[in-house]
Amino acid sequence: MKLVAASSRGAPNRRSEVTSLDLAQRRLREFAAEAAGISPLYEHLASRAAEDPEVADLLTAASPESNASGELLLAAAHRLVQAEPFHQLSNYYPSLGGTYGADESTWPLFRDFVLERAERVRGLVGSQVIQTNEVRRAALLYPAVAAAAKQAGGPIGLVEAATTAGLLLGLDQYSYRYQTAEAGQLVAGPAKAALGLHCALELAPGAVLPKLPKTVKVAAKAGIGTAPVDLTDEDAYAWLEACVWADQPERLRLFGVACGVLRRNPPRLVAGDPVADLGKAVEGIDAPLVVISSGSGLDLVPALSSLVSSSGRPAWWAAHEDGELRLVRVSDAGVERTTLATTEAHGQRLVWR
Repeated sequence: MKLVAASSRGAPNRRSEVTSLDLAQRRLREFAAEAAGISPLYEHLASRAAEDPEVADLLTAASPESNASGELLLAAAHRLVQAEPFHQLSNYYPSLGGTYGADESTWPLFRDFVLERAERVRGLVGSQVIQTNEVRRAALLYPAVAAAAKQAGGPIGLVEAATTAGLLLGLDQYSYRYQTAEAGQLVAGPAKAALGLHCALELAPGAVLPKLPKTVKVAAKAGIGTAPVDLTDEDAYAWLEACVWADQPERLRLFGVACGVLRRNPPRLVAGDPVADLGKAVEGIDAPLVVISSGSGLDLVPALSSLVSSSGRPAWWAAHEDGELRLVRVSDAGVERTTLATTEAHGQRLVWR
């Protein structure tokens, strides 16, 4: 993989517009706490970076301050290790085949590595943002999309709001295995899918198992996001890989397989505001509209209400937001909201209501 240095053109001139060292250290501590119990490597590196002003200062290149996170600094380092896979530090990166656990040599190696490449680290931190592409969330959304398609009564138009690379738009092309205590595995999706996703499915008190169809028929697809990524762009793709935590190689594998699926049949991705410009994404889609989102924090009901008003047809929003899976039906009769399940953020578990 080649590495193109990030441009500094357009960088802010006033210090008040970039991140302060105190904030950078606080964000690193927060990220270390987030990574605890999930990513031993990132917990180790973030916690030590937080106490090292010289390393933490690399994060002050982030602008605006809202972009600054410990995750961003470690993604920038991951990208540079990708570009130098024979560096000794790669022994600690399972994403690059490393098998060493964090030990007394990890931090000194990391510290020297990033400080020797300080300008390149700052270039990435100042020009990039964290792009979370968690394809396992498709396993959370599938039951909601299937329910919407059943209500729609035919092939649907699938639109992802706040997309990055459109991985969730491959939802109908993946296979799913939901592990239950009551009925063993529930299987859905194409039998010979290139990508298979696993998810634990528990029942809340009084709930019954959902009936999951083998397939969901999708007539058209589109995604909208502020800066959608072209998966054929080598450097853009490498940054998305770098945003996957380096000691979670299974996530990286699933990301790569999903990207391969989408490259064979790429969806239409539109640059724009996911709410204000939602109409751009649905142009030319004649099938019943089902919009999906995951971790976006958006309220799509007003935009969907406007689309329903102009088309006279109902629309659905399958939302994985705030630890819940919800299905929202918007029609001329009003808005109907149903909470289907509670979830774990990365697609590991559904608790069905």
